[in-house]
Amino acid sequence: MNRILVAYDGSEPANRALERAAELAIMFKAELGVVSVTPCWRSRPEADLWGDAEARATALQSAREWLNQRGLSATLVSVAGDPGKSIEKVAEAGDFDTIVVGTRDVGPVDRFMQGSVSEFLAANAKGTVVIAR
Repeated sequence: MNRILVAYDGSEPANRALERAAELAIMFKAELGVVSVTPCWRSRPEADLWGDAEARATALQSAREWLNQRGLSATLVSVAGDPGKSIEKVAEAGDFDTIVVGTRDVGPVDRFMQGSVSEFLAANAKGTVVIAR
């Protein structure tokens, strides 16, 4: 593990992922990147997208502060789009060999309706995917 990308949105699963990514970065002396994706769905009004983007930017800054308190630094990336595909693209473009994501415990209906970012990445990402539980 040389370059680790962690998906972060400020949620509890994302906090677990950030903690795990920090542990791995320390163990492997790896570089860290933090990506936050503003979901962009065609059915959502644009006003919602921008409000969500502001929340994601705040979450990224919180992640940076949390990492800085532990003596770590990270490249921050903010994108909009389909979360799974966007994380995968950022990982490939940034030459990240490991992706760390959290997972929500959702039921089968929510999983069908929303999909699972962690499952998508585990099935499609080219590098190692760590799912923090």
